[in-house]
Amino acid sequence: MAEVEESGKRKRKLAEEPDSISIKCPRRDSPVENDDKTENKCDEGQTGDGNTLHHETESEEVPKKKTHSEDVAAHYNKLEEVGLEQRSTSRIFYLRNFNNWIKSVLIGEFLDKVRQRKQNITVLDLGCGKGGDLLKWRKGRISKLVCTDIAGVSVQQCEQRYQDMKNRGRQNDRFFSAEFITADSTKELLSKKYRDSNMYFDICSCQFVYHYSFETYEQADMMLKNACEQLSPGGYFIGTTPDSYQLVKRLESSETNSFGNEIYNVKFQKKGEYPLFGCKYDFHLEGVVDVPEFLVYFPLLEDMAKKYKMKLVYKKTFWEFYEEKAKNMEHKMLLQQMKALEKYPADEGSRLVSQIKEDYEHAEMFKKDGKGKLPFGTMSKPEWEATSLYLIFAFEKL
Repeated sequence: MAEVEESGKRKRKLAEEPDSISIKCPRRDSPVENDDKTENKCDEGQTGDGNTLHHETESEEVPKKKTHSEDVAAHYNKLEEVGLEQRSTSRIFYLRNFNNWIKSVLIGEFLDKVRQRKQNITVLDLGCGKGGDLLKWRKGRISKLVCTDIAGVSVQQCEQRYQDMKNRGRQNDRFFSAEFITADSTKELLSKKYRDSNMYFDICSCQFVYHYSFETYEQADMMLKNACEQLSPGGYFIGTTPDSYQLVKRLESSETNSFGNEIYNVKFQKKGEYPLFGCKYDFHLEGVVDVPEFLVYFPLLEDMAKKYKMKLVYKKTFWEFYEEKAKNMEHKMLLQQMKALEKYPADEGSRLVSQIKEDYEHAEMFKKDGKGKLPFGTMSKPEWEATSLYLIFAFEKL
């Protein structure tokens, strides 16, 4: 069992979680695996407790090295808009849609919780990207939205998407107000940038982003402060992030310093040492720009959140969340509407996203067992291995 270094002396064990896969979803017996985003393990310039060592001075002749935050911003600023037609031919088309379904259900359920006690809901979208969740906020009938991201180009595109959506609406439509902020939420205090510095939120949503902050304690704490300090009592901090248990478990089961399959790959510098902060790994997902990510030891995040009067009220792996929510007819219909699962067998004249027979062994077994009507929804084994790396969390402000 792998261990996590803490202050160079004490160690915390990363407990392994048992695999549990739906009969409609591929079972992962081998050590393989945004929505969106991920680099190497704990570099040389680090202390025993995992904090990165920073040089105080630099020679004038040596160009200043880009910080990790600058690398993240540069990578996402380079991403180009992809049309619907191109997305539909992607090898990870259903993976993306499934992750989007996860977010839709998560956001919808917590908006409903808030709406039980108030109607005018204010939301902070922390790491908004290009505005992929704008429609979710509109459908959630919120009153106010603050979108922030480190990538300025993405924020501009998010604002343009908001304006386009607003312009397409009917004149009498109730539409939420919004403001857009370009900032590094791991280093800058967002409240100083709000139009109203005393504004409070009912929900902070942080989707596939928080792991970038675990480069240092200071950055992880600043991100938490931005997410939680101005939440109203009873407000929620919700999000999705890679599951450190799965990452370490699959790494330790691998014969090398990496694991993955034909659509994704995770590479650490070495095994066995996992500092609480600054533990980088390279993550590659087909069709997505590679960005360094950091391991998030969730019990530590839970402990850090107490500083801001936050209590963990919900934590599930993507698989557990799917198994729980897909029983709800409304959520099940949404799976179909969002094309979050692939139709199996494929329609005549259509092709499955993978032409490898083994990628659908689980679906073929389900079909032969005659346990459901044909066709049914499934996901290729490589896609399932990738999406099952993630978990969902929700903290409540006390």
